[in-house]
Amino acid sequence: MKRVLITGANSYIGTSVEKWLAQYPDRYHVETVDMISDTWKEKDFSKYDVVLHVAGIAHNSSDLKMEDLYYKVNRDLTIETAKKAKVEGVRQFIFMSSIIVYGDSGKVGEKKVIDRNTIPKPSNFYGDSKLQAEQGIRPLESESFKIVILRPPMIYGKGSKGNYPKLSKAAQILPVFPDIDNERSMLHIDNLCEFIRLMIDNEESGVFFPQNKEYVKTSEMVKLIAEVHGRKIKLIRIFNPIIRLLGMKLEVINKMFGNLVYEQSISTYKEDYQIRYFRKSIELTESRDSN
Repeated sequence: MKRVLITGANSYIGTSVEKWLAQYPDRYHVETVDMISDTWKEKDFSKYDVVLHVAGIAHNSSDLKMEDLYYKVNRDLTIETAKKAKVEGVRQFIFMSSIIVYGDSGKVGEKKVIDRNTIPKPSNFYGDSKLQAEQGIRPLESESFKIVILRPPMIYGKGSKGNYPKLSKAAQILPVFPDIDNERSMLHIDNLCEFIRLMIDNEESGVFFPQNKEYVKTSEMVKLIAEVHGRKIKLIRIFNPIIRLLGMKLEVINKMFGNLVYEQSISTYKEDYQIRYFRKSIELTESRDSN
């Protein structure tokens, strides 16, 4: 049985992974620890095989007053936790980084494809704090202390935060939506949870880029969400020239309609973790079932 400690009690990813592993009660024992106060420092890590570190500030902010906090939480806390894990004999440390280490989305109409040779280039302190955390924990790796760094794209699922709920809300009220040709890498929460489970089972180390099997076109996703709710939404191109102009100046437009994908081959793994195809993932996310 693998003993797993998840840092970041009540976090979306942490809670989801905990529930996922609970499906296999004979194979995993999972506990969580709150990282908000310093009480976690007193916790005995020696009884765990794996520490899954998901504690952190998860979304972008341009507020300069938040900069120090981002580095304190996303970088310093990660490094401190990894050091404690190593000293106390934990065998594997899994860190949730982000695709954001590669910077912003490509502008509307501009391709942005990330492959194994793409050099991280953060465009804000959120991305930089994640990258510095990666750089801070990598030297700790050894034969007896394996480090996994995950750089997922946008994660979505029932109860998720970020841009997806905004698009879902739009799909449920708007009669029309812009039909912009774009591609986004995304990752459903079940696919992420299964990937993490395989990382634990196979005692992996290295940098990984999990994503869904399919790239996502924003307008087609909104249309599918509407369909799941029994609505029809018309996709129109009349506003496309305006959206392209706005994308030259507003990053929020590029987040919605720009391009940002991982080259597919870097996301393949020796075992199948992409268990939710896109349509099914939307149905699960939009279902009224609370489970």
